[in-house]
Amino acid sequence: MPTHCTRRGTATLAALTAVALLAASGCSDSAGRAEGASSNGRANALATPQDLAAQRLSWKACPAPSATEGGGTAPSPLPGGIPWECASMKVPLDYGKPAGEKIELALIRGRAGDRAHRIGSLLFNFGGPGGSGVTALPSFAPDYEKLRSRYDLVSFDPRGVGRSDPVKCKTDQQLDAYYAQDATPDTAAEEKTFTEGLASYAAACEKRSGPSLPYVGTVNAARDMDLMRQVLGDKKLHYFGISYGTELGGVYAHLYPKSVGRAVLDAVVDPKQNAEQGSLGQTKGFQLALTNFEKDCIARGPACKLPGTTPKQIEGFITGLLARLDKKPIAGLGTRKLTQTQATNGIAQSLYSKEFWPYLEQGLDEADGGNGALLLALSDAMNGRDENGNYSNLQAANTAINCVDSKERYTVAQTRAKLPEFRKASPVFGDFLGWGLMSCSKWPVPGQWTHPDVSAPGAPPILVIGNTGDPATPYAGARAMADALGKGVGVEITYHGQGHGSYDSGNPCVQGAVNGYLLNGKVPAAGTVCR
Repeated sequence: MPTHCTRRGTATLAALTAVALLAASGCSDSAGRAEGASSNGRANALATPQDLAAQRLSWKACPAPSATEGGGTAPSPLPGGIPWECASMKVPLDYGKPAGEKIELALIRGRAGDRAHRIGSLLFNFGGPGGSGVTALPSFAPDYEKLRSRYDLVSFDPRGVGRSDPVKCKTDQQLDAYYAQDATPDTAAEEKTFTEGLASYAAACEKRSGPSLPYVGTVNAARDMDLMRQVLGDKKLHYFGISYGTELGGVYAHLYPKSVGRAVLDAVVDPKQNAEQGSLGQTKGFQLALTNFEKDCIARGPACKLPGTTPKQIEGFITGLLARLDKKPIAGLGTRKLTQTQATNGIAQSLYSKEFWPYLEQGLDEADGGNGALLLALSDAMNGRDENGNYSNLQAANTAINCVDSKERYTVAQTRAKLPEFRKASPVFGDFLGWGLMSCSKWPVPGQWTHPDVSAPGAPPILVIGNTGDPATPYAGARAMADALGKGVGVEITYHGQGHGSYDSGNPCVQGAVNGYLLNGKVPAAGTVCR
C-alpha cells in the first residue's frame, strides 16, 4: 500500500536493515473526522481545564523507546553528560468534554545549557504525521545543539503516536503481507484485492483503536500544544515545525495567534491544497528529486552503476525494473521478496536526502541483478519495520491522523479518472501516489476539512522556509503558507538545495537566519535567498 510519508534519517547501509528511519513528511493522503469541531474559526481553541493546566510534570530518566515508538535503546546523554528527561502529560481525549476521559502524552526534553539566559522551551514536531517526537529529538539533537544554549529542547509523541494512546491496526505478520500487496492495480481483479486490503486495514484499526480514532487529528494536537505551553510554564509557544509539523504549527497559529512566540516552519506543507492537489504536487516533487538524482549519477560518468547517458534513459531503466517486479517479485530479506510496491516505496524513501542517493543507486543496481535486499530495507524503513519484523505505529498513526483531518473519500472510478494526470507528472511515482488517493476510502470516521485554516492575524512574525529541491513538500508550499498566515506574519526564506527540509542541511545561510531569529529575535528580511 502507498506509504509515502517520511523524513530524512541518519543511518549506515548496514543499519538500514536494522532500524526504521524517523518519519515526518507532509503527506496529503485522503483523510477524515471532525474531532467535535468545525474548521472555520478560533472558536475551536477551546478553553483548557484549569486542573490540567496546573498539573506538574514528573521528569525522569528516559526509558528505551516502546515498540510503538520503534524500539531501540534509551537516548545517550547530551554534550556535557546532560541527561534527557521524559515525562507524561494528561490531556482530555475530547476537548468538548474536558471533565471526561483523559489520555497521557509522552514528552522529552533536553535542558538549556545557559540557564542564566534561558528563553524558554522550544517545542519540536518533526512531522509525519505519525512520527515519534520522543525518539526523533535525541536523534536530530546535534543539528539543534546551538539552539539548546538558550532553550530547553522539547518534543512529544502527539496523540495516537508512539506512547501517546497509540493507534493500533494490524499485527506485524499481517503488516508484512499488507505492505507487499500490489498498490498499483492494473486489472479488475487487482482493484478488488486492493480495495479489500484497504477495507481490512480500516476494520483492524477500528477494532483495536476505535474509541480514539475521532480525536487524533491536527486540531486536537494543536490544543494539546497550548496545554503543553502552559504546563511547561511558557507565556508564549516557541516552536520548530518540520514537514507535517508546519501544518500543525499553522493550525496552532490560527487557533492561538496571541500565544505564538518565535516559530519556524521548515519543509512546508501547502495549506491551500486539498488531498488531490497535495498528492499531485508530491508526485511532481518526487519526480523532480529523481531527475536530480539521475543527473547527478550521469555527471559521475563511468562511476555511475546505472545504465544510460541521459536522465530519461535511467528513468526508463527504473520503470522497466518496476514493470518486471510487478510481474515477478525477486529475493529480498530472509523469506520476504521485493515487490513492485515495496521497490517504489524504497525509491521514494531514498529521495528524502541526498545522503541516501548512493543507497538508491546501489539498490537499483542490485535489484536489476535479482537482489532486492537494499530496496526492501529502504521500504521497511519507510514503514517503520525493524530487523526483527516489529513495526512501530508510524503508518497506523499517519493514516489515522490524515483520515481525521481531510474530508476526501475517493472511489475506484474517481481515482482511475485521475491517474492520467498523475502518470504525466511522474512515470515512476504517478500510479503509486495516484492510487494513494484511496487511502481513506474505507475509513470508519468522517473527515474535518478540505484544507486547514492557518490564517493568523495578530501573530508575530513566523519564519517559513522552502527548499527548491524538496520531494515531499514542494517548494511552492512555502509561499502558500506565508501568504495564508497573513501579511506581516509569514516571512519566507528560500533555500536552493536538495532533500527534505533546509535547516538540517547544514547550510550556513539558513542556519544563521534561523538562529539569529530564535536566539536573538532578529527577523530576517522577507524573501531571503540561501544557496
